[in-house]
Amino acid sequence: MADITRGGQFLVKETLCENIFTPEDFSDEQVMMRDSVKEFVDKEIWANKVRFEQKDYAFTEEVMRKAGEMGFLSVAVPAEYGGLGMGFVDTCLVCDYISGATGSFSTAFGAHTGIGTMPITLYGTDEQKKKYVPKLASGEWFGAYCLTEPGAGSDANSGKTKAELTADGKHYKITGQKMWISNAGFCSLFIVFARIEDDKNITGFIVENDPNNGISLGEEEHKLGIRSSSTRQVFFNETLVPVENMLAGRGEGFKIAMNALNVGRIKLAAACLDAQRRLANNAVGYANERFQFNVPIASFGAIRQKLANMATSAFAGESATYRAAHDIQNRIAIRESEGSSHQEAELKGVEEFAIECSILKVAVSEDAQNCADEGIQVYGGMGFSEDTPMESAWRDARIARIYEGTNEINRMLSVGMLIKKAMKGHVDLITPAMKVQEELMGIPSFDTPDYSELFSEEKEIIGKLKKAFLMVAGAAVQKYGPDLEKHQQLLMAASDMLIEIYMSESTVLRVEKMAKKNGAESCKEQIAMAQLYLYNAVDTVYTKGKEGIISFAEGDEQRMMLMGLRRFTKYTNMPNVVALRETIAEKLIAENGYCF
Repeated sequence: MADITRGGQFLVKETLCENIFTPEDFSDEQVMMRDSVKEFVDKEIWANKVRFEQKDYAFTEEVMRKAGEMGFLSVAVPAEYGGLGMGFVDTCLVCDYISGATGSFSTAFGAHTGIGTMPITLYGTDEQKKKYVPKLASGEWFGAYCLTEPGAGSDANSGKTKAELTADGKHYKITGQKMWISNAGFCSLFIVFARIEDDKNITGFIVENDPNNGISLGEEEHKLGIRSSSTRQVFFNETLVPVENMLAGRGEGFKIAMNALNVGRIKLAAACLDAQRRLANNAVGYANERFQFNVPIASFGAIRQKLANMATSAFAGESATYRAAHDIQNRIAIRESEGSSHQEAELKGVEEFAIECSILKVAVSEDAQNCADEGIQVYGGMGFSEDTPMESAWRDARIARIYEGTNEINRMLSVGMLIKKAMKGHVDLITPAMKVQEELMGIPSFDTPDYSELFSEEKEIIGKLKKAFLMVAGAAVQKYGPDLEKHQQLLMAASDMLIEIYMSESTVLRVEKMAKKNGAESCKEQIAMAQLYLYNAVDTVYTKGKEGIISFAEGDEQRMMLMGLRRFTKYTNMPNVVALRETIAEKLIAENGYCF
């Protein structure tokens, strides 16, 4: 059997470009699915963007029903419960292309298909799934997810909502207050987390939305963005829930919540991709049409720089997201072939790549915000106006850094989970970290390597960036041991190094795969994007590595590590960054949009 990839292993194993999945590998069915989703979005959502900005909640619900009729809500649902039962890559693909036009619909879609339906498909009993999932898959019913409370945000397990068994033992009575509940205004069913007695962990319940059963809603929240996404507080006052509606076992709620968020994280990354493509499209189109000083502003270097950066981050996000999605899909298939149920296989498959899910959530949500910000700048004063799509995109992008666990939480999780995997022996970090220490003691080689092959230097640099991470994280673990989690600023710096390694490697491998298949000449703009992304990644790894080293090491150790960091972030041949951006911008401007 082929050596299977494990989550987090990208850091210590060389990945061959043949072994990663890229958007160029979509099957004919996937391309058809993508095109039908794009057609739906252009017709039903993009064309009605104004209505979403006017807080037309009923319209959001109407378009969600249409999405249900098209089968888009049921992609991830197994066929026996009325779904299409498609693979994990397909789930991400639909999520990607359905989410690009407005954050309002994207949030409604994500909350319903992800955290609203998925906990039942993954944790429900057969009876629960038969009863609820077909209605959710078709869009007859909509789902919402009640985890957050006024006093329980990032510390999700600290909720105060109570579930009390009735005297006859047939129901639980749920009492408490939930807030920021997406889809609350039109959902038929809530996944509610509550605490039974003084249990350490919360428990999940499936609760039908019946106003006559002690359920009431607050007013719609007035929000910075995602304005037509229904967001309300939900109050439960002795709401009776049959005991058979408990999800999984007592005290299992925290586990359900965390695993639902893992899947939610990679899907959130996917949901930020088409937004960037559309932003880049609009920015390029505007730059070509807008004349100043008698020439289109697309001819100005300052604008071209922005366009190149927008396209590069979109391309990198896409490369990394589909790489991880396919790794998860493979892992699910292996589990199923070994006899696991689909439920178990999907849970374990996603859990295996939880590190990558956190990395993607952070990287792609931040790139989407930057993309919208630069989009406004390309439009100038017009970008600030509600008459152009940039202003709402900028507001909508802001929430992506907060939900599914804030980016700060996800940064710390990515490194924390990696260290835990190392402790369990799932990823051997110790051996390579020791090797890096030995290498620092040794004399560096002064031979000039042969870099005639495409990406040979870039791949060597990525290997060195991995050494830089192992050096910094390894020394921090040695110094603080299990107390490292208290040193949040160090974890955040290490996480930024980890993120850049995964994103830049994914981009380089994707383009290497393209070049091997079609020749380097056919993808010179993509080669430029991979080189540009890596150049910026090297800078980030150096800056964050230095911040870490000078904050926990002193004297000789500090000098030694700083010397190592310089060695690990050094190019033999620096790329001409302006020329790279020009190559990318030239193509975008000639094609009048994002064309990768």
